[in-house]
Amino acid sequence: MAEKKGKGGEVKGVSRYYELGGDSIKSRKPVCPRCGNGVFLANHGDRQSCGKCGYTEFKK
Repeated sequence: MAEKKGKGGEVKGVSRYYELGGDSIKSRKPVCPRCGNGVFLANHGDRQSCGKCGYTEFKK
């Protein structure tokens, strides 16, 4: 699967959230434990939160 490059060379689309290695696919961002695969946690300064269900993890 070819990665599409946007302006400035950044990777566009869903492929920027996943890392392909050999026979496995691993997400680059943390996944929400309540919602499951495909729903990622947003990275804020002091916390990570899910925009779908509101789950929040505070950073130490």
